[in-house]
Amino acid sequence: MRHPSDILIVPLITEKLTYLRQTGNKYAFKVNLRANKNEVRRAIEEMFGVSVEKVNIMNMRGKARRQGWNVGRTSNWKKAIVTLKEGETIDIFEGVT
Repeated sequence: MRHPSDILIVPLITEKLTYLRQTGNKYAFKVNLRANKNEVRRAIEEMFGVSVEKVNIMNMRGKARRQGWNVGRTSNWKKAIVTLKEGETIDIFEGVT
């Protein structure tokens, strides 16, 4: 059993995710590559004290990058979109528009 801070890496804030947060009560996080839906749900509920309705997880492929002759890739990562129950919010996103 991992600690919640080992599962949740960083909250994601983009224009699209801000719109989802305002209209659908959905929040997005970058999560550990080995985390599953149950672990993400438990980590969100423990860290922020909210009730999670649904968790969607997607694997994001790293992008190809070049610097001169050198070609490489950024790391693959995992994104979780968490839907909270009606009327609940996560405080770290308040004031971010």
